[in-house]
Amino acid sequence: MLKRSQWADLSLLLVAFMWGCTFLIVQSAVGALPPLAFNAVRFIGAAVLLVLITLVFYRKQWRQTSWKMLLHGSILGIFLFGGYAFQTIGLLYTTTSNAGFITGLSVVIVPFLAALLLKQRLSRISLISALLAAAGLYLLTFSGGGFTLNRGDSLVLLCAFAFALHISFTGIYAPRYPALPLAAVQMAVTGLLSLVFSLFTENLGPLSQLSDTIMQPEVLIALLVSIGPTSAFAFWIQTVSQQHTTPSRVAVIFATEPVFAALTGVLFAGEHLGWSAVLGCVCILTGMVASELQPGTPSPQPDTPDTCITDNKEISA
Repeated sequence: MLKRSQWADLSLLLVAFMWGCTFLIVQSAVGALPPLAFNAVRFIGAAVLLVLITLVFYRKQWRQTSWKMLLHGSILGIFLFGGYAFQTIGLLYTTTSNAGFITGLSVVIVPFLAALLLKQRLSRISLISALLAAAGLYLLTFSGGGFTLNRGDSLVLLCAFAFALHISFTGIYAPRYPALPLAAVQMAVTGLLSLVFSLFTENLGPLSQLSDTIMQPEVLIALLVSIGPTSAFAFWIQTVSQQHTTPSRVAVIFATEPVFAALTGVLFAGEHLGWSAVLGCVCILTGMVASELQPGTPSPQPDTPDTCITDNKEISA
């Protein structure tokens, strides 16, 4: 029988797999619909889906909501929005390779944040696995050339810190509240902030043109995939799983996302992986395996365990 921490890690690996495998679909859609507008529809839609699931199947969780949960869910939503927004703006001034690598540096930032915020000991294995994953990200991202800094990289670095803060604070808040409402709140905040900033910064055109763009098959399919599997269910899984695993492990597991994206590119887009990219994939996977060699340190449990969702079926959902 697998332990809860192992179920959690496998569930998070499934999330990274979904994100990586749908990268091509989303990339194509963002070429037609501005990124912040896409994220607005994506996360607001995910919030609505999670609310409906909660009202129909998990009404007891909805009755456990509180103002404190709304506040903490909003904090998670702000961090999540910050990650996507800084990455989107940074891409205007930097290369995709730079952005991909710097965003992935959150894998190194998270163990230090976890040590600071959760008072978890920064173990040697955590640090080694994070550095292995970071080295793998570099090899995978820059297989065709070297890393050169430019004006957008500082913005993308803020994106890496935002994602690292999201993972670290999820480790704090996830054990305290019901998983579905907490995930729904952060989806709603991320979507609403994306909508506001999209209205002020992106050229959306007339409403009829925007509707036609959304109804384009590649955009509509990408939105359906993003609203369900890669947003609503992915962050639901993350929220539940982080009750049973450490933020450092989450960061290393999520570092496998570009590995799955690269494999998807090879299989479906005719891309070719050089030897350095293959070595990068090996380093990331080795880092993930190394992180599994240490026992998981669960996040601090709340004083009121009746608000903690520990149903094993939810972890493997």
